[in-house]
Amino acid sequence: MAGLCQRLGPASRFSMSLTIRFALPRDAGTIVRFILALAEYEKASESVQVTAAQIRAQLECSDPPFECLLAEYESEPVGFAVFFRNYSTWTGRCGLYLEDLFVLEEYRGRGVGGALMRRLAEIAADRGWARMDWTVLNWNSNAQSFYREHGGYPMDDWTGWRLDNPGRKPGQP
Repeated sequence: MAGLCQRLGPASRFSMSLTIRFALPRDAGTIVRFILALAEYEKASESVQVTAAQIRAQLECSDPPFECLLAEYESEPVGFAVFFRNYSTWTGRCGLYLEDLFVLEEYRGRGVGGALMRRLAEIAADRGWARMDWTVLNWNSNAQSFYREHGGYPMDDWTGWRLDNPGRKPGQP
C-alpha cells in the first residue's frame, strides 16, 4: 500500500481549507444528496432507493455495512467516498472496496478527489489491507483518467457481474 500512497501525489491544492473526515449518522442527508448527484451524473437517477433514514440507521449500528469519508471545503461538503471491507482469497487479506467516489462538478480538478484517494489508501495501509478495488463505467473516460493518474488500472480480463434480488427464481417478477 505504501507504493499506492506515494503514487497518489502531493497534498491537495486546497491546503488547510479542505478537510477529509469520517461521516457520522447526522451526515445521512448529505450522503444521500451525493448519492443522488452521482446517480444523476451516471444517468441512473431512477435506480436510487436508499433514504437518509436508512443511511442514518446503518451508520448508527454496531457493525455498519459501509464507511464514508466526506470532503469539506470551508466546512461545506464537496465530495464523498463510500467504501467497505472486502476479502481476497489470493492474498489471504482484507481489502478496501470503493463503492462510490464523487466530487461536485465545480470542485473537480482542484485536488478533492486526489485527497479522498490518498486518505482511502492511508486507511487501507493503516488497517493492513492488501489492495483497493472499484469499478468504473465504460463510458466514463474522465473517471478512468483520474484513477490512472492515481495509480489505478483496469482489470481488462474481468467483467463485473450482478444478481439483483437473490433468492428470486429467474423469470419471476
